[in-house]
Amino acid sequence: MSITIKDAQGIAGMREACRLASEVLDYIAPHIKPGITTAEIDRLGAECMAAQGTVSATVGYQPPGYPPYPGHLCTSVNHVVCHGIPNDKPLKKGDIVNVDVTVITKDGWYGDNSRMYLIGECSIAAKRLSALTFEAMWLGILQVKPGARLGDIGHAIQKFAEGHGLSVVREFCGHGIGQKFHEDPQVLHYGRPGTGEQLVPGMTFTIEPMLNLGRRDIKELGNDGWTIITKDRSLSAQWEHTVLVTDTGYDVLTLSAGSPPLPPFVTATTT
Repeated sequence: MSITIKDAQGIAGMREACRLASEVLDYIAPHIKPGITTAEIDRLGAECMAAQGTVSATVGYQPPGYPPYPGHLCTSVNHVVCHGIPNDKPLKKGDIVNVDVTVITKDGWYGDNSRMYLIGECSIAAKRLSALTFEAMWLGILQVKPGARLGDIGHAIQKFAEGHGLSVVREFCGHGIGQKFHEDPQVLHYGRPGTGEQLVPGMTFTIEPMLNLGRRDIKELGNDGWTIITKDRSLSAQWEHTVLVTDTGYDVLTLSAGSPPLPPFVTATTT
């Protein structure tokens, strides 16, 4: 495993990229309401990136074995777990949607984050799933400090999620990020405490749990090469922040003015 440790210049570059990524979500948030299409959300995201001077990391992105991704962001609705491609179907009351944004700055730094949006009045189950996934992400973030292990993050998320009757998607995980979209380490959202890579200051990575109301099993939808859904068609939710390991704890780089209020058990955004 080759983990890139960011120096002061790299940390500054990541701060800017993550701030801009979170501001894209701030920009589109007021528009996400019944009747909007995910294609329009994508257009708004691209509009914001153009104004910032950033570019999308996802549009045209093509890992080995995949077709080029066509969207400026990912929009995953209801039972779509991740990588939902924006389309012309209007969102309706009761839908939930995850919007995942990754930008690249002029200096080549990547910022990555996602949020859940509830469309109109949603079911109690949908609201609960979104809220608990948000808390699970933050419980994972709270494990981040020098000397901790990646397994501590995964264990905290898994224990909380399964304790509330939710399942953890295992095929997708968080990842290191910097001047590449995906770097080492992989950040699993399940695991055993005290295992995995040790955290050191200067590491930057995402924590982005995907939790399902039903079983954790997933499958590809159709043949677009990207869209992943729950096998049982149960609702799925995801939240994502990019985190820096500091000398004494963590710093959440993708917090912004429009970020949701912190859970009551989080007393500070940096430690």
